[in-house]
Amino acid sequence: MRMALAISALVAVVGCDLAQQAADDVARGQAKRAVDGVVAERLPGVNVAPVTDCIIEEATAQEILQIAASSTTGATGEVTQMVLQIAQRPAAATCMALNGAALLKT
Repeated sequence: MRMALAISALVAVVGCDLAQQAADDVARGQAKRAVDGVVAERLPGVNVAPVTDCIIEEATAQEILQIAASSTTGATGEVTQMVLQIAQRPAAATCMALNGAALLKT
């Protein structure tokens, strides 16, 4: 009986983790679309994917949710400023510098 209860609890935890991961993936995907738009507007001629990846990696979960929410309506001035502030963080700037060659469109 205890074993069945323990297995049920484990399955519930794993299920919650999978659901949370799926929700995180959806939010990150939506946030990437919004960040792509900001980067394309602010840095014309630059390959947006590596810049976006660096920004998303350095964003907090709360920032990702706020940015993701703007993916359907378009980035507001507030979201644009948030993206630009994240891009200026040392880790994001380092990431972009390390991916410098990938930033050039071919």
